[in-house]
Amino acid sequence: MRKRANKAKTPLRVVVSRSDPTEPDEFEVSRIQPMMVLDVLLAIQREQDPAIGFRYSCRVGMCGTCTVRLDGRSVLACQTPVPANVTRIRIDPLAGLPVLRDLVVDTAPFWQAWEAVRPYLVPKDPEAGMDGAPATIEPDSAERKQIDPALDCIGCAACFSSCGIASARRDFLGPAALNRAMVLIADSRDQASTERLSVVGTDSGVDRCHYIYGCTSVCPKGLDPAAAIRRLRKWRFDDTR
Repeated sequence: MRKRANKAKTPLRVVVSRSDPTEPDEFEVSRIQPMMVLDVLLAIQREQDPAIGFRYSCRVGMCGTCTVRLDGRSVLACQTPVPANVTRIRIDPLAGLPVLRDLVVDTAPFWQAWEAVRPYLVPKDPEAGMDGAPATIEPDSAERKQIDPALDCIGCAACFSSCGIASARRDFLGPAALNRAMVLIADSRDQASTERLSVVGTDSGVDRCHYIYGCTSVCPKGLDPAAAIRRLRKWRFDDTR
């Protein structure tokens, strides 16, 4: 029992990327169990350096604002526990996006790519749902089975950060935008499918993907953007959904 108690009290050494090289970048934080990456950052801000910059909001894995890299892997800070058996971690900002301060990045390139695919439903019948029942997709339909597994993107940009192509090329739409395009193209109620297929078929679209699968491996919602991109490639030439 004493050994376990001592182990729990072992300080955690934390290295944090700082945009100002004169600011401290190494800290020691008292361990708690369980301890999320966001708990670590809050402890540093509260007890050691109130100037450290990072984002967070909901703390329940829904807003997507607290994404950082933990030892090189893109994670939601509020949902990712610090492994109990490690004594040192490194926290960096997302890759492929301009750093504003410390762990805070400019997400404009991510949202510009998102906007390019027209990320909202364009109804075939604009009057539907105003005076009568809105158009729906049957729960057990093949269409619903394609859409549902890709529907819960929270815009955290973890996939964008983990994509070697998106982080290297500003002209690649990236996994999140392409996943969103697939969801809407699969929706029979939408009338902008042809337009979206044209967008994803440009030089900045699906052909830029090299199937590194970094996007799928880090998605905190378990989405598979790589599978969405494969579907889009198929639909460009065989529009049978």
